[in-house]
This record gives sequence, C-alpha cells and structure tokens, in this order.
Amino acid sequence: MLRHKLIHPQISSILAASGHHSTILIADGNYPAASKRGPRAELVSLNLMPGIPTCNQVLEAVISAIPVERIETMKTETEGPYALDGDPPVWDDYRETIRSEGLDLDLQPIEKWDFYKSVSTEDHVLTIQTADQQRYANILLTVGVRM
Repeated sequence: MLRHKLIHPQISSILAASGHHSTILIADGNYPAASKRGPRAELVSLNLMPGIPTCNQVLEAVISAIPVERIETMKTETEGPYALDGDPPVWDDYRETIRSEGLDLDLQPIEKWDFYKSVSTEDHVLTIQTADQQRYANILLTVGVRM
C-alpha cells in the first residue's frame, strides 16, 4: 500500500522507472498531447469530463511521490485571443500546492514554442492529460534526486 497521495498504478510505475532529469508533463485539456511529446513518452489520459481532474489536482498527487528540481510553465501570450495581463490564476494554485508540499521552487515560464521543444525531448517520459479548461495550465516537472 502506498503512503503518498498518488495511487494511479500506471503513473506510479512510470514515475518509479524515471530518473534524474526525466520530465513529466501535466497537460491541460487543450494541449496537443498526441503530437507534442517525447518520442518515448507514455500518455495517460485522465480527462474524465471538462474540468475533472484539474492540473493542480494531478500536480498535488505527483509531487507527493517524486523529488522535483524544476517546474516550468508555458509563458502567457501578451497579444491575441489568448493574451493575459499578468499570471494566469492557476499559477497561484500551483504556487500554493508547491509550498504545501514543502518545495522551495519557483515556476519558470518559458515561451510556448520552447515549451513544446522541452516536452519533445528524449528525457520526456510521461504526459498526463487532464481535462483542465484553464488557460496556461500546462506544467512541466523535472525529476530531481532522492537524498
């Protein structure tokens, strides 16, 4: 029986086999998960219905199970139909979840196309597709080391 929050057997198995520098994408419901992932990355679809589960709910479960050394988000656009003034509200949720898990990490926003490149590497081992409908909810975790 597992003692951390993550109980999904397939996700647990993939995380157990990952190592330092492996990346895990928690994707929102609009992310093109079929085409924007690493060549060996496994895709786990958790999108039950719009909004369930959220990326933040998955983040809470995943970071309870693995060491994380970096957390990247997709930088918001400043022009066009998806533009935002400031950070998306979901990032505040992430910051609170990160703090509550005792991690001293900041979100590192990277440009949209660089984010896609980061996800498309050999180090990318897992995409967890959620049904989150919030804009800019994608979050990329880099596995750290167990100390």
